[in-house]
Amino acid sequence: MKYARTQNCERSSLSFAGLTVSRHLALAVGTASLAMASTAAHSAGTVAGTDIINVAQASFDAPGGGPPVVIDSNIVTIKVDELLDVTVVSSDPGDVVTSPGLTAQVLTYQVTNTGNGSEAFTLSADTAKPGDEFDTTFEQIILDTNNNGVYDPGVDTIYTPGTNDPVLAPDESVTVFILSSIPASVSDADRAEIELSAVAVTGNGTPGDVFAGQGDGGGDAVVGSTGADDEASGFFAIQSAEVTLVKSATITDPFGGTEAVPGAVIVYQLVATTVGTGNLVNLSITDDIPADTTYNAESITLEGAPLGDAPGDGDAGSFDGSEIAVSLGTVPGGQTRTITFQVTID
Repeated sequence: MKYARTQNCERSSLSFAGLTVSRHLALAVGTASLAMASTAAHSAGTVAGTDIINVAQASFDAPGGGPPVVIDSNIVTIKVDELLDVTVVSSDPGDVVTSPGLTAQVLTYQVTNTGNGSEAFTLSADTAKPGDEFDTTFEQIILDTNNNGVYDPGVDTIYTPGTNDPVLAPDESVTVFILSSIPASVSDADRAEIELSAVAVTGNGTPGDVFAGQGDGGGDAVVGSTGADDEASGFFAIQSAEVTLVKSATITDPFGGTEAVPGAVIVYQLVATTVGTGNLVNLSITDDIPADTTYNAESITLEGAPLGDAPGDGDAGSFDGSEIAVSLGTVPGGQTRTITFQVTID
């Protein structure tokens, strides 16, 4: 881009034996030499506040011989303006899985100063983007104080706009976390979009807009291609599961029939069916032994395999004298577990 300020060269001339040399012309001739201040390279170019110094020379043979005569032009100094640019990206590789009713759920972003000067940025979160299935409740924006890319409660810094806006050198980045609460009413596979925005404190607007005298290093500040305002979205995805439990019974009486008479054996069957894309953690099934019946020892089965009655015997089943219990562990949605046990009618 072209910077806003230029400095006009002074016109002067010197005459030597009828030869007039214009200093203005000397700046344009192909034999001119250029002296430049050394600068560090950044993504946005030369660092803001750098002085670009230009001196031209003209030389010619002295009349009657002798060393060439060298004429310096006036010095032209141009101060590099600050380019205001920023990029925001989501650092999560995909949707962040969560469940209904949880708090302090984290999405991660990276904010990078892609301008050429040191700049502060104001951050904001939008948890009510249109087009998704639900909105989270915004809790906090957190700055990654220890730069490990992981949210550490009590270590990382709570962000307050206008108080601790992150100040970034050219090409410097900061990791930012948005914490949200998930509504209890959401459904399996619902998604929520959360957007983080970063805006240069000096100003933003249309690329090329100029904030006179407000640039890093004393020059102007010029809005870059991002408008000095960028945003990126992360997503939560609900993975939840539910379970249905269906109980049935079959009877075998002592006479080979199916009548519920004393001495008849009742086989109870419990079928647990999970639905959803999530997991049910520590799913356990219990059933009280009915009154007027006696539990038949060692009769518990899981998926047809026998289970022991003693707690801590290494399998999933147990009987404590009044109820049977089967620990199923973590069960993904879309599966079934079948349990049976037997009692005898007193």
